[in-house]
Amino acid sequence: MSESLLARRVRAAGGAAAFVAKLAQEIGRQPTPAELQHLLLVWSLIARPEQLAPPGDWNVWLILAGRGFGKTRSGAEWVKGEIESGRCRRVALIGSTAADVRDVMIEGPSGILSLYAGLSPTERPEYEPSKRRITWPNGAVAVAYSAEEPNRLRGPQHDGFWADELAAWEDPQGAWDQLQFGLRLGAHPRGVVTTTPRPIPLIKALIKDPTVAVTKGSTYDNAANLAPTFLTAIKRAYEGTRLGRQEIGAEVLDDNPGALWRLALIDSARVKHAPFELIRVAGGIDPAVSSDETSAETGIVFGATAMCSCKGDPELHGFVLEDISDIYTPDQWARAAAGGYHRHKCDRIVAEVNNGGDLVESNLRTLGDVLISFRAVHASRGKAIRAEPIAALYEQGKIHHVGTFAKLEDQMTQWNPLTDDRSPDRLDALVWLMTELMLGDMPATYTGRRHHSPRRI
Repeated sequence: MSESLLARRVRAAGGAAAFVAKLAQEIGRQPTPAELQHLLLVWSLIARPEQLAPPGDWNVWLILAGRGFGKTRSGAEWVKGEIESGRCRRVALIGSTAADVRDVMIEGPSGILSLYAGLSPTERPEYEPSKRRITWPNGAVAVAYSAEEPNRLRGPQHDGFWADELAAWEDPQGAWDQLQFGLRLGAHPRGVVTTTPRPIPLIKALIKDPTVAVTKGSTYDNAANLAPTFLTAIKRAYEGTRLGRQEIGAEVLDDNPGALWRLALIDSARVKHAPFELIRVAGGIDPAVSSDETSAETGIVFGATAMCSCKGDPELHGFVLEDISDIYTPDQWARAAAGGYHRHKCDRIVAEVNNGGDLVESNLRTLGDVLISFRAVHASRGKAIRAEPIAALYEQGKIHHVGTFAKLEDQMTQWNPLTDDRSPDRLDALVWLMTELMLGDMPATYTGRRHHSPRRI
């Protein structure tokens, strides 16, 4: 496990008391409590070596690291250091969504504003949420952007950037290109990318780029600052699995050879917008058995069917619209599913009821919405048998993802039905959904028309 520079100095001195005594000898007096507290705020002292920007003439510092590594803190500290040193005057902050930029990169517990906690107002930057802007006392500015709206990056110029969770952006290459075109201020515009790896083309290209400095790290590198229950849970659930190698060990893995889906196949059929006229709209739910903090997720995926001419003659295709799967309590998943049902103007929700029986429908109606059209489905066959017809539709180019659903696509491309016993909840919800929409009892000649506003990516 890596140590911070401060921890190394304390250990080398023979303990905290000996370190304070040595420090007093160096400065000629006993350090005050305020001075000792200041040491704990100096990033170059408390950071692990891999959390500090590498030397060299790089253009991009790519931090590929597992969950809990400390990527957010590293990115926030890099921005802080570049701005306070005067090396950057205008920085772009880009996240997967506007909410991610605000809640993680700016206001989060390891975000930029947290680095100034306890300082006087004259020492802190001013955050103006309505203007998506942070302004420092020296006049430098950081502006927030969402990767969902890459065109916002067309006009502005920057001399630095922080791109968070790049591998999960809906259109990573498009947003990245717009960012690069705007890096035309200063003597050496550059930035940091903090992301959990996925085998997308952009990440692979950055790793091979000689102007990119790559730092890799594991969740376990930051074990001293993580809850023991969290570490125990992820070790039990994911250690030794492909998902664990990616999400914990930060390995850039290609598709699982035994998986039913390939990321390149999903990419080839990906679209930016759903068709304007949707024929059917539905939601699929795969409820979790329990709801404690270490339980499996409840899979909740929404999709639709529409006539599509991408292969020539118009034919019925499926479109994945939204994935809101998460670890929910029964109350939370019922309300989330009901919200999605009305948001997408669904015809029906289908849910797997093997574990919960009638309780699934009762929960959805009691806590969600009594007006929901519901259909219970039973897993009478194995997961692989249920999933194969849907995988075949993907191979035929008949199912499109409207945008990017990183976690869902990871399950699809990593789950090996012959060797993996764990239930892939998002994938199960997708399979139930598309079985209902594309293989169910509703005929393809269904003439009901449903008009929706185009969905933006």
